[in-house]
Amino acid sequence: MGVRLMVVDDHRLLAEALASALKLRGHRVLAAAAPTAGAAELVVSRAPEVCLLGTSAPAEPGAFDPIVRIKRDRPQVAVVVLGPVPSPRGIAAAFAAGASGYVRHDERIEGVERAMIKARAGEAAVAPQLLQGAFTELLNPAAQPDDEGQRLLRMLTPREIEVLVRVAEGEDTRVIAAGMGIAPSTARTHVQRVLMKLGVGSRLEAAALAARTGLLDRALLTGPTGAGSGAGPMPGTDAATQ
Repeated sequence: MGVRLMVVDDHRLLAEALASALKLRGHRVLAAAAPTAGAAELVVSRAPEVCLLGTSAPAEPGAFDPIVRIKRDRPQVAVVVLGPVPSPRGIAAAFAAGASGYVRHDERIEGVERAMIKARAGEAAVAPQLLQGAFTELLNPAAQPDDEGQRLLRMLTPREIEVLVRVAEGEDTRVIAAGMGIAPSTARTHVQRVLMKLGVGSRLEAAALAARTGLLDRALLTGPTGAGSGAGPMPGTDAATQ
């Protein structure tokens, strides 16, 4: 039997894509919402069986406040967090707030589905490798952990950062071109370069990687600059950016 659920994520493209995939698998999606700021009120009013709550910064103060509110007013709702590879503190904070599970943003849809079903049944839904990684980090903490989001951000020009933000917002090539005041062919070139630099094959993968690593939040802080990258056309077809 399908799960009655809600998908909440600050990044609309991710929420809608995940909701669509779960609908196709027979689940009843009550809402795919953004941002998470109003998540608690929405979940409390709709009372799903499971809430998939996306976060790109599980270590940030208050990241799991919506879970506290949900569990206080709707204790029967199972909350599964979708986030980046968590630190031990991230996992602990999620469960301390009342979460029933933690799933990586880049998990396959089958893994998300299994976590939902386990959480609905009252079981803890955390992949063994996540727990193993958490224990490993606790026992052997890295002196200077690699900041993947910052590393990837340094690879992009200001214009490409703006393109990435627009891609994550779900804009297609024509809308990106109009918003940036450039030709559609130039917009396609910028999108292709962003995908190439991030090492992904689609817009959805780029948005997921940006959310998982915190790259998108950093990009939003920089804001659009309107500065050109000076990059010329690159080989390839438009198929990867449609």
